[in-house]
Amino acid sequence: MTQRYVYVLAALLTILGLSVFFYKWQVLGFPVTEDLETPVWTIESSVSFESGPGSIKVNLQVPALTPGFRRLNENSVSRGYGFSTNLGGGGREAQWAIRRADGEQTIYYRISVYEDDSIDESDTTPPFPPTPNINEPMRTAVDVLVGDVRDHSADTASFTTELLRRMNDRSPDPNVELLLSGANSSADFVDVVTTMLASARIPARMVHGFPLAGRQRSATFVTWLEVHDGDRWLYFNPVTGEQSLPDRFLVWWRGNEPLIKVEGGSNVQVDFAIQENHLDAVAIAETQAAQLGTSAVNFSLYSLPIQTQAVYSVLLMIPIGALIMVIMRNMVGIDAFGTFMPVLIALAFRETKLLWGLILFTLLVTLGLTIRFLLDRLRLLLVPRLSAVLIVVVILMLLISMTSHRLGMEMGLSVALFPMVIIAMTIERMSVVWEERGATDAIRAGLGSLAVAVAAYTFMGMAWLEHLIFTFPELLLVILAFVLLAGRYTGYRLTELTRFKELAKN
Repeated sequence: MTQRYVYVLAALLTILGLSVFFYKWQVLGFPVTEDLETPVWTIESSVSFESGPGSIKVNLQVPALTPGFRRLNENSVSRGYGFSTNLGGGGREAQWAIRRADGEQTIYYRISVYEDDSIDESDTTPPFPPTPNINEPMRTAVDVLVGDVRDHSADTASFTTELLRRMNDRSPDPNVELLLSGANSSADFVDVVTTMLASARIPARMVHGFPLAGRQRSATFVTWLEVHDGDRWLYFNPVTGEQSLPDRFLVWWRGNEPLIKVEGGSNVQVDFAIQENHLDAVAIAETQAAQLGTSAVNFSLYSLPIQTQAVYSVLLMIPIGALIMVIMRNMVGIDAFGTFMPVLIALAFRETKLLWGLILFTLLVTLGLTIRFLLDRLRLLLVPRLSAVLIVVVILMLLISMTSHRLGMEMGLSVALFPMVIIAMTIERMSVVWEERGATDAIRAGLGSLAVAVAAYTFMGMAWLEHLIFTFPELLLVILAFVLLAGRYTGYRLTELTRFKELAKN
């Protein structure tokens, strides 16, 4: 029953830890790798016009459904204007209003977005469009061209591609020439194509947006074609007929609604500028979590003061060292002094670096062990003897630091980072083993302690692992589950396979 309880508890801890981890990773976007920066594009629109005097109302089309992008934030700068957003015919509209304004006016709207391939937003399936009212002879031209294209296509995608090919033919037939006689811009061209698709009972609409590439002081809209095939929206290049969107294409608004409407103003001019920046992925994830209203960001270690974060970035690696200690002791079978002494020594190695840490630790233990044997002749009690060893360790640290400083070896100053009490206990424990079981066992246990400390240092010094544990501390539950399972392990250790191999032969 106890063993089953351990397995159930370990499974619950693992499920809980991994569930929180995947939620923060996949939903909130916390990065699993360190120093990850995400490109963020800021698009700023500047609306200039002349007013009144009188009331002003401005409606500007702004992004709503942005496949491939997630909105980070948006804001408006307008002196004295009320600001709101609402749904309009082309998606979302930003609206500014003021009771009285006079003279030249300028309104700014700014939105920041970043790439997110998991975002494939699309609205509901549209109804089949009604047959458009087209006057003759345009009606006849549309019917002839739609019928001919339908005979040379198999589905919605191929129909759209074939139609665009014919509409862009350098030697168009008379029907195409008639239909395009009034098209003076790319938007007019796409409007004609959507009308023809509506005649074929295919939902279609214009898409206006920007290809995001670096910094653009004066960005211009690119008009694309969006067609629904019954299951999803497809994007087509109106010039080539290719079924795709441009790289990093941000959809600004859809349909043939005008970009801006200004009531009470004149000489309206809209300018767009795009700037690319790189922000820390953690900051973006925190902003996204705040927008979703989740409480997970409130329990993030990134919300702590910087100094406290620095402390926990070290403390959270101690369970990693403890896990290494469990594996080395219970599964590999390496003998060591104490339970957590190698882990604390590994923490000191993080500051002294491995080579100097090994040299300084070995020197301290060797000198301390020599003095400990000299104290045996005084026949001291346990507590005074331990206190004397501790004082000797402090004196040795001081002497090593002063000597190394005089010799110009600054790394010797870091000997003070070693935990004095742990070293004193190690010296005491090693001397007892030396007396009871001999020098061989004592030296073997000392070397085993160093081996465990080196292994713990290797894993605790991995920057990506430190970032992973700091960003997702719930993974400590998974480590705890593994330690609980290791506590029930009663099989052979690796070193025992060599130790008892003679028995296996018999």
